[in-house]
Formats: sequence, C-alpha cells, structure tokens
Amino acid sequence: MALVSLLDISLSFGGAPLLDRVNLQIDRGERVCLVGRNGAGKSTLMKVISGELEADKGQVFRQAGAVFSTLRQEVPAGVTGTVRTVVEGEGGSYEEHNDWERHDRVERLLEQMGLPADHEFAALSAGQKRRVLLARGLADEPQLLLLDEPTNHLDLESILWLEEFLLEWGGALLFVTHDRAFLRKISTRIVEVDRGKLIGWACDYDTFLTRKQAVLEAEEVERAQFDKKLAQEEVWIRRGVKAQRSRASNRIHALEKMRAERAARRDRTGKATITAQEADRSGFKVIECQDAGFRYADDGRWIVRDLTTRIERGDKIGIVGPNGAGKTTLLRLLLGQIAPKAGTIEQGTKLEIVYFDQLRAQLDETMRVQDAVADGNATVTINGHNRHVISYLEDFLFDPTRARTPIKALSGGERNRLLLARLFTKPCNVLVLDEPTNDLDAETLELLEDLLVEFGGTLLLVSHDRAFLNEVCTSLLVFEGEGRVVEYFGGYDDWQKEKAAKAKAAASLSEKAKRDAREAASAEPTKPTRKLTNKERMELEALPKTIEKLEAEQAILSGKLADPLFFKKPPVEVTHATERLHEIEAELAKAYARWAELE
Repeated sequence: MALVSLLDISLSFGGAPLLDRVNLQIDRGERVCLVGRNGAGKSTLMKVISGELEADKGQVFRQAGAVFSTLRQEVPAGVTGTVRTVVEGEGGSYEEHNDWERHDRVERLLEQMGLPADHEFAALSAGQKRRVLLARGLADEPQLLLLDEPTNHLDLESILWLEEFLLEWGGALLFVTHDRAFLRKISTRIVEVDRGKLIGWACDYDTFLTRKQAVLEAEEVERAQFDKKLAQEEVWIRRGVKAQRSRASNRIHALEKMRAERAARRDRTGKATITAQEADRSGFKVIECQDAGFRYADDGRWIVRDLTTRIERGDKIGIVGPNGAGKTTLLRLLLGQIAPKAGTIEQGTKLEIVYFDQLRAQLDETMRVQDAVADGNATVTINGHNRHVISYLEDFLFDPTRARTPIKALSGGERNRLLLARLFTKPCNVLVLDEPTNDLDAETLELLEDLLVEFGGTLLLVSHDRAFLNEVCTSLLVFEGEGRVVEYFGGYDDWQKEKAAKAKAAASLSEKAKRDAREAASAEPTKPTRKLTNKERMELEALPKTIEKLEAEQAILSGKLADPLFFKKPPVEVTHATERLHEIEAELAKAYARWAELE
C-alpha cells in the first residue's frame, strides 16, 4: 500500500484553484521532488499531505500508523530550550516516560548530525537551527519526510552532509528545493505543479527540462490552432445562421463548447524580465588587497588574515565558506565599510555599488510593493526612460493586484524578486549579492544567471548554490579556516578539482618521505639488539610527535607551493618555503631511520 494517495484533490483560496482535481501517490523509498514556480502551490500541497490543510474536495488516504514529519521553509518563532530538549520534542524528557528506545535514538541523532546537545537553540545560526529541526523530525522515525527548501541557509559543507544523510536514510521523501545540484543528486521522481495540475516526470532533472520545453512548445502550437479555429467559427456565426438544420445546430453547440473551454483556459505566467542598469564604467582596478586582515577585538580571532588579491573590472567573484566564517564581513571589508586591522585594501575609482542583503533588511514590511520600488512615486527611471511602476513590476511577475499588497503578505521568493526589482532601479557597475538565490524558483534563477553572466560590471557574490557558482563565477574566494581566504580560478567544480589535486600532491610528498626513510633504514647494516638506555627510551617515545609535527608543517608548505597566488609574494619568502620543504624531507628521513634503529 502507498504511504499517501491523493484522489481528485481541489483547493482554492478565492481565486483560480491552486490544486484542481489532482492525483498523487507516494510509495516507500521514493524521493519525490516538487517543482514549479513561486506561488504555484508546492507548500500548500505538502500541507494537504501532512494534514495541516483540509482540501475543498477530494480524498487523502494515508497508510494506517504511518508517521509523517515536516521541515518548514522558515525556522518557527518561539522555539526555546537546549538543542537536546528541542530534538526531544513535545512531551517531556525520556525519563518521565521511560522511553529509552527514543532516548537512544535522539542521542544517536545528536552525535550523527554533529549537534551541540547542551547549547541554547536560540543562540544557533540559521543553518544549525534547521539541522536541529530536521533531527526533531527524524526522532519520530517517520515513514515520510516532507522537506520545504531544506538547503536554505545551509553552507556547502552542511548541504553535502544532508545529501549523503538522506541517501543513506532510506525513508520516503517529498521535498521542494531551488538547489539544482541537490535535486539532481537526491530525486528519483519529479512532480511539477503547474496551473493547478500535477504532472509526473519519471526522469532526471536535465531530461525533465528538455521534455518540459518540448511539451510547452507543443501546447503553444495546439492552442494557436484552437484559437484560429475559434476565430473562424466566431466569424461564421456573426454572418448569421441561414437555417436551423441539424448540421448548423451541432456547429453552434460545438462553438459554445469551444467558448467555455477558452474561458476556462489558464495561461502560463510569462517569464520574468530581469535587467540591471549599468552605470558608467569603473576604473580597471576595482579592489586591491595586500596582506589584509580583520578581527573585531585586538585579542580576538582573525576573521580574515593575510589576504592578497586584486579584483578588476568585469571579474565575477564568488565568496564561499561555512556559516559564521565571515563572508559578510569580507564583503564589508572589500567595499570599504570597515577598515582592515592589518595590511591595506584600496578601492578603485568611479565605483557605483548596489548591495543585495540576504536578510532583506532593505524592505519595510508595512509598505506596499509598488511603494518599496518607487519610494512612493508613480514612475521609475530605467535606462533613461520613465516607466510606470506597475508596468515595471510586471517584468518581475507581480500583477497589478499583487503590486498593491503589503510586503508582509509576500512569500520568500516574491520578497527576493521584489528586492531585485528595487535594486535594479539604480545604475551600478559593482553588483554585490549576498545569498540572492534563496527561495527563487528555477526559472527565475536561470534568468538571474543569464543577467549576471552578461553584466559588464564587477560582481561580488555570496552563495552556496553550486550550479549558480559554476554558471556565473570566474573565480572564488574560499574560507579555509583560521581566517585564511584562498583564491581559486573558475567555479565550484574547478575549485573541487584543484582542491583534490592539492590533496593528492601533499599525500604524494608525504608518501615519498616515508618511502625514502624506509629505504634509508633498510640500507643500514643490522646491529645486534641490546637494551635501550633511559635517554634512548625517552627519545623513542618523543619521535612519533616529532614526525607528526614535521608532516603537518610539510602539508602546510606543500599547500602554499601548490597555490599560484603564493608565487606573487616576495621571492625571498618563496625561496625560504622551498628550502624549508627540502629540509623537512631530510629531517623526516632521518627521524624514520632513527625510529627504526631504536625499535
């Protein structure tokens, strides 16, 4: 039996139905991804399946005894307590109910998901909070897990962990995501919500895109033929029916049916038209950093240290790192909003900067949509021409009614589109986007990608969307721990290849040193065994730590020498690093030989 089945479900909130006599079945082990435009009804469908919403018509069949858990798109307000108590959920502690099986399950989840059990939930980052809420859902051992935008606010490391976790978990999934790399890896089936209908696609995402385009083109041709036929019949009936013969009567009935069909047709919403106004060109040098560093307190940890890079006009720089690493701080440093505590950062000339804030702090929720874009005016100036604000907002898929609603009534995706519409009313030659992809549907994401690729100015982008980074960025600034920010050329995939090559080179050097040491030890003549002196015994005990320290230093130096940017430093520093690496290899060989001798 299926875990859940929907039969002729219909649901409307006053306008055109969000769900119009839809059917769906989810079986055990399936991983179903819901796709569709913002506002198409994906989250509504999930609420119907979980039982939070009652459908106007139709039936929902859930397997008896099956447990469904939901991870919402936004972190709910008012959740208090430690991580452990939140994961326990409602109903008190294990000891009160003697539910030791659940106790073991929760403790195992806390360990498996790397959660700080005794930390306060309210003090966690947005990404950590979503991990905790996922653990709470899994603690009930659900047969079906419903995930609404599970990668929102997660850093790359957490997204990769979540992918592997869900693949190994083995339960049934129904999820909504804007992360195309996540979709490609996780889904076994795609279900599209389009104009109130559900369309199933038993294929991967790339095949879905190809087939969907073919279906839309066929639909356009079919509708054009229908409209042409309808127009011909309207001309015929206006000329007047000569006689009420049965043939003419049948033709009239067919026309009435065609009129009703045309009136009930739901046209697909057009694509957004996203354009950025480009200001006059900036100077060739946009930002230059030389050994720049920053920390908030004189004795605090370095957020950024020893950063040397040069950003030139037309560069598209992605900034990548774990949550809390300091990506937004780095943006503020680069833009001159805060001064470095070490080194220098210089901005170029003629910079016109537009900043997209991931927290959407630039939006006043009490304002209407149109007032937020035009500051209360009726028109906006786009590329030197005045346009009515309602017409401009239609380019971003806001119909006139939606343009007059308060911002607080908008969905997450609509708020992101609104912020983009507001920002692009201002000319710029430096575009700064901090997590712009959250909540945007796939089509809007692709349009934004095209805009950024064609943008002639400079782009600074913070994102965890791997496909977005691949399409847009010419280089990445990656936080690699302890304030080190390393530049990699290309997108996400290029970074991963270079990272793997560095790791392979370091491992190869380490293996070579060990092999040389073994060969040196075996070449020495065997000495008769004797009892070690106290001094030799202490030396033998200290050797593993000495070798470990040398190998750690060797790995750091190998990483530096594998980085092309390191060779921009003074030649003395490069020479010193190379000589020290050779010294370490000799010291390691000597240490291994001595270890073999003493043992």
